Amino acid sequence: MTSSDVVARWLRLVVADAELSPYLIGVDLGRLAAHLTAGLANALDGNTMPNDGWGGLGLSEAQHRRVVDYLVGVLWAAELPDGHIAQARRAFEVPA
Repeated sequence: MTSSDVVARWLRLVVADAELSPYLIGVDLGRLAAHLTAGLANALDGNTMPNDGWGGLGLSEAQHRRVVDYLVGVLWAAELPDGHIAQARRAFEVPA
């Protein structure tokens, strides 16, 4: 599974979430997907630079955590190694 496949599944989960989907109204999902795909590819390659692709949407800390949990679920279902999943989680975690 490619990074873009993961992001497509991830975004479908977020869009289907009744609490999170209103935050995506008016958002260019193609542009968001491209940004998230680049960030995920970097994270899986070991680049630990933070990538807050969700910044500016007004998500609460709990909502942001749920978005990241969706990513972890997609990566886990794709049977990625635990180390890669942890790298991705760190890259997209809630900014301090």
